[in-house]
Amino acid sequence: MLNVLFWAVVSMGAAWLGTRFPAGRICIDGWMFRQRDWERGGRTYERLLKVRGWKDHLPDWGGVFAGGFSKGRLQSASTDYLERFAAETCRGEAVHWAVMISGPLSLIWNPWWAGMLMVLYGTGANLPCIIVQRYNRIRLLNLLRNRRNDG
Repeated sequence: MLNVLFWAVVSMGAAWLGTRFPAGRICIDGWMFRQRDWERGGRTYERLLKVRGWKDHLPDWGGVFAGGFSKGRLQSASTDYLERFAAETCRGEAVHWAVMISGPLSLIWNPWWAGMLMVLYGTGANLPCIIVQRYNRIRLLNLLRNRRNDG
């Protein structure tokens, strides 16, 4: 029961704190969020992980808290909205990283083997979400870059 409570508090707490971080301070091209060469414009996620086939099946909790941003579907094609969406993928990615790396804390009250199960759970529950955030951000930024080049 303590493990269930732990994940609920950590997940909801990180999500709530994430909505409190000012959107204007999110640096899309900062070290953590910039595209890596190995991502190959999103093709790595498409070819190796088949992300297009499963990404829409993940839950979207982005709009749960006031100030949150739902990322389940595009609501507009405007440049401002797409830029905000890209920034929100950074916020979502940061929240999922924070939740995932908190898993080892469960070693405090669990035997080592149960703590390792909690770390595996945290990774399995959050890594797919991180992948989708990165994949969608790459696609959004490519779309915005193409618009600027065409305009």
